[in-house]
Amino acid sequence: MALQYKTKGFIYKKRDRGEADRIFTVFTYDFGKINVWAKSIRKINSKLKSGIDIFYLSDIEFVQGKKRTLTDAVLINKFTEITKTPEKFIIAKKVAKLLDDFVKGEQHDHEIFNLINETFEKLNQLSCRRHCDGIAIPEAIQSKGTNSRLPRSPNELAHNDGKIRSQLLYLSFAWNFFAILGYKPQIINCAHCHSKLNEKELYFSNKDGGVICKNCYVPNTLDSRFSPHFAGEAGRGNDIVINSDIIKILRIIFKNDWEILLKLKINLETQKQLNQISKNYYLYLLSNHKFSK
Repeated sequence: MALQYKTKGFIYKKRDRGEADRIFTVFTYDFGKINVWAKSIRKINSKLKSGIDIFYLSDIEFVQGKKRTLTDAVLINKFTEITKTPEKFIIAKKVAKLLDDFVKGEQHDHEIFNLINETFEKLNQLSCRRHCDGIAIPEAIQSKGTNSRLPRSPNELAHNDGKIRSQLLYLSFAWNFFAILGYKPQIINCAHCHSKLNEKELYFSNKDGGVICKNCYVPNTLDSRFSPHFAGEAGRGNDIVINSDIIKILRIIFKNDWEILLKLKINLETQKQLNQISKNYYLYLLSNHKFSK
């Protein structure tokens, strides 16, 4: 006899099957990541259609047989503003990809569930103001004699501001997600020798799992094993120079102080460094650590 279960979950992936079926990947509160089969949901008269879709938070019921078959879905939150705003939708897809890359097993994790829910609530409510409130105009576009330019209008400035805020929210999610998995980087002392960090000469090391001092820094070599273009390599030699603002930003991220994070003045160089170390750490963890299937 098939067993029936009820839980709430965040839908972050969907694939069409056959003429009218669809498979949803859901991170649930009680079971973690699961796939549920929604029969005939793509038909016009389907009763399931209104309760479940990509980036919905829903109460779902399913029957457990050879596969999980969806029997009911009731919408909790559809995060309407995310699907209406391109920048927000892009961030939502990046969060979904991260979940798909790292979450392989079917084990519940309330911390991850709450992090997903909080992130999407913030993303849905995120506003693009018509001024650069707290976000510094990058030095590169202030300098004379460059090809860069200032935004032409308040709307363009708001657009740029919105992209920065959305990206910060994604990075906040990613770093806190890594921390939950047990890969929180060391940002207080040198991750290699554990000495006190000098704010003037700092590097981020994937292999050491955090910020390192100049004495532990290994320059890039010509050895292809240590290529700086392959961030997933397990060897040393692909450490990245960072400024002290990176440490300050990461500390605020791990404190989950979103209001303070939005008020930071982040210049172009710091944005680039933060994006680079985040991307590299992502690839390093994905390449060098096994996540159960």
